[in-house]
Amino acid sequence: MIETTQQINAVRRQVGTRVLDAGEARVATISQTYDATVEDVWDACTNPERIPRWFLPVSGDLRLHGRYQLEGNAGGVIESCDPPKGFTATWEYGGDVSWIEVSLSSEPDGRTRFTLEHIAHVDQERWDEFGPGAVGVGWDLGLVGLTLHLSSGSSRVAVDPQESAAWVISEEGRRFMTLSSLRWCEANITAGADEAAARAAEARTTAAYTTPPAPPTESSEQTGPS
Repeated sequence: MIETTQQINAVRRQVGTRVLDAGEARVATISQTYDATVEDVWDACTNPERIPRWFLPVSGDLRLHGRYQLEGNAGGVIESCDPPKGFTATWEYGGDVSWIEVSLSSEPDGRTRFTLEHIAHVDQERWDEFGPGAVGVGWDLGLVGLTLHLSSGSSRVAVDPQESAAWVISEEGRRFMTLSSLRWCEANITAGADEAAARAAEARTTAAYTTPPAPPTESSEQTGPS
């Protein structure tokens, strides 16, 4: 699937804050450099035929002010678009609204840096419980797909969804998510978070991502009266 340590180390993670009209927001920033042109990475991130090859099936109107929906996940509205430099959109999930800002830039060596900022109003109780890893681990997993897609050669083949699902629940997949959660914890501490509280949040986030679901009990398996 992917070399875990190499991918974890290839990603930059940063935690910060931003003041919005409605108050303070937390910002989780993730970025990675790819051996691809800005135009190619832009197409991978905005073309409805390519997005499902590395992320999730998407529907809707993928243009300025259009509404999109990722299958089984978030939807929202595209609020700005500056091809091939970046776009912003709302990220609406579970009744909550946050924002994503994606930017692409050329590196001196000709590669492309992908940067995503996830901006959310502070829900202090939820932040204290899970910290930035709650969204950060999910974005780390997303960049695994983008890495595999962009490294697949000129054909830019699709990542196999079944293979990806199997990897996520494998021992190596759980190790990846554990390391991702740890790195987001370290970014949180670097940003000034209390270390003990950040590490407690990391433990809860890691457990949420890596603990397999409990097997059904005998009573839950029954479909009718005995």
